[in-house]
Amino acid sequence: MKTRIALALAFAVTASFAAAPKTYQVTGPVLSIKDGVITVQKGKEKWEIAQEAATVKGGELKVGSKVTIEYAMSAKTIEIKDAAKPGKPAKDSAKAEGKGPKGKGHGKK
Repeated sequence: MKTRIALALAFAVTASFAAAPKTYQVTGPVLSIKDGVITVQKGKEKWEIAQEAATVKGGELKVGSKVTIEYAMSAKTIEIKDAAKPGKPAKDSAKAEGKGPKGKGHGKK
């Protein structure tokens, strides 16, 4: 019984790590800190990174400090562009049925 619990726990921990998104880093001086957004200069680009309440900081964050920020990308919305409209077949359905332009039969007779 203990072996089953240990295996289940090990699997759950492994699965939770496998689902985590890839993380990235940006390093540079802080240009501004306002409304939960930190702006960092990286080369000629300005990077805006959102800061959450749970973000761990190793010291006092202030404008001018050189920082390395670790972040992960996440989707806020996803718009599906190729979805068929309700009640209408997808564009390629006529071709899939062996029909050519304007529904004329060009398939097997």
